[in-house]
Amino acid sequence: MRDVARRTVLTAAAAAAVVAALPGCAAPFAGTRLRLATGSEQGVYFSLGSALAAAWHEELGLAEPPLVLSTAGSVENVALLAAGAADVAFSQIDAAVERLAGTSPSDPDVPRALARIYDDVLHVVVPATSPLTTVSQLRGARVSVGAPDSGVSVVAGRVLDAAGLGAADLRAVQLGLVDSVAAMVAGDIDAFFWSGGLPTPAVAELAARLPIRLLDLDHDGVLAAIRASHPVYAPGTVPAESYGGLTTPVTTLLVRNFLLVRATMPDALATALVRVLFSEQEAVARAGPAALTIDPRAAIGTQPILLHPGAKRFYRDERG
Repeated sequence: MRDVARRTVLTAAAAAAVVAALPGCAAPFAGTRLRLATGSEQGVYFSLGSALAAAWHEELGLAEPPLVLSTAGSVENVALLAAGAADVAFSQIDAAVERLAGTSPSDPDVPRALARIYDDVLHVVVPATSPLTTVSQLRGARVSVGAPDSGVSVVAGRVLDAAGLGAADLRAVQLGLVDSVAAMVAGDIDAFFWSGGLPTPAVAELAARLPIRLLDLDHDGVLAAIRASHPVYAPGTVPAESYGGLTTPVTTLLVRNFLLVRATMPDALATALVRVLFSEQEAVARAGPAALTIDPRAAIGTQPILLHPGAKRFYRDERG
């Protein structure tokens, strides 16, 4: 596992006044310190994670803002969580499920879920002027398949396999979102994979600079093939209004996203984190509209990842 390259400490305007004391007692989580593993600074994980960290800081009376870790994405996040180097992690379902292989349900390193938060949408981005129209046409092309240790790299490999392509069939490079966008603007790549919420800010900014298209996964049977081999994915659509320049909806994959913690997190803390996720949902959604889709009824759909007991308590109480 590579070192965490960048650590961004969030500051909140109300930091000096945050629950210095509840009347007659100390804030119950005043001594709690949290590290939150997110993703690229231009991605939805980071935007939502930063907003969540600010909400947790203020609402729970934490002594200091949670540390927001900019990472490669899901695979690294799950590894950081297992190693005790992160306390909360964003992850796609596929990367989280891979972590379960060969483990026991009682293993403290096995992740537990706080919530299903929203669904990622797979993007296969090409310039609008590109002759490429299907994934199978990527043979021989210069393609960014996502950063090492990212969830993007997991789903990209599976999509390419479903299209009958392997690493030797294309000129693949492993770039994160920011570097993929820069490489496309420079003309150094023909396509890149990205899995993120709608709209992803960096992709929207790219579309404003360079007209783009997204490859439709239904055109060459890729969608059916990958769902047959990996049923954790669901079909989805990118509406044309998601990015400037798109003229028609695009059929693609949906990938469930979870907020994960270690099994050893105290139940009361897990309950409090979920409570703030929902009580401050509107504020979090201002940082990332994907947060608007978080719903208590859908949030429990984390199978095969088990809900943390503290999260279960919140949902049980929420439903009465």
